[in-house]
Amino acid sequence: MIAIASLLDSRTSERVNELTEYLEKRFGLNGVKLTPYPHLTLLTAEVVDMEELKQYLETTSLETEKFTVRTTGLGIFPGEKPVVYIPVLRTPPLNRLHERLHAAISEMSTEMGLYYNTNMWLPHITLALGDTSPEVLGPLLSYLCQYNFDWEITVDNLIILQKCGEYYLKEDEFRFGRGELIG
Repeated sequence: MIAIASLLDSRTSERVNELTEYLEKRFGLNGVKLTPYPHLTLLTAEVVDMEELKQYLETTSLETEKFTVRTTGLGIFPGEKPVVYIPVLRTPPLNRLHERLHAAISEMSTEMGLYYNTNMWLPHITLALGDTSPEVLGPLLSYLCQYNFDWEITVDNLIILQKCGEYYLKEDEFRFGRGELIG
């Protein structure tokens, strides 16, 4: 399974990296670092022909202008290992991009990630994943409540994240409006 995502702009990436570094020092949480770059996941899929996908993403990026999104508050996906995240508000440009990607990539894929379906997708920036517990959640949220998560983020790229060992690493990056492959 690969992921199609957008890297966060440099200012937001710095904020997220500072927070995740502190969460590792204070609470021992480092599972989120299995994907070492702050990002916004647009979908996950099992793609058969990676060259077809790359060509599609290059064309889509060339035809897409950068846009901004906003974040607000904190969220939790509950469970045995709760996920703590910053919600990203859905906007018309973000929804159009997501719907376009989902429709086209589902045609190239043998499987699509269920939670990235256009009706279920909840865009977010993950702060803690995979190594949390209900016991650490209270102190973790008490700490995070001191921050203001009302951020504006520029979305200007698409990336392919591929699992390499236990990490998800960037395979390719496509910048909006220029159609060129980076990396």
